[in-house]
Amino acid sequence: MYDALRVDPTSGDKEGAGRMGTRDAIRGDGLEIDAASLAFCPREWINSTGYVDLELVRIFPLMLAL
Repeated sequence: MYDALRVDPTSGDKEGAGRMGTRDAIRGDGLEIDAASLAFCPREWINSTGYVDLELVRIFPLMLAL
């Protein structure tokens, strides 16, 4: 999972798009990938569009056993 970035058309500055998704989903929406944001995400949290869905996160919380 990566953070999606928007590019300002006038200044060229990149800003967070407020979404986290797969490379294909982010590129498909015409957004940039923040390569430094690579993170683990359970597949159960990814919706059909390739983005993390907060409702799925609530339904399938990550359980860590220590």
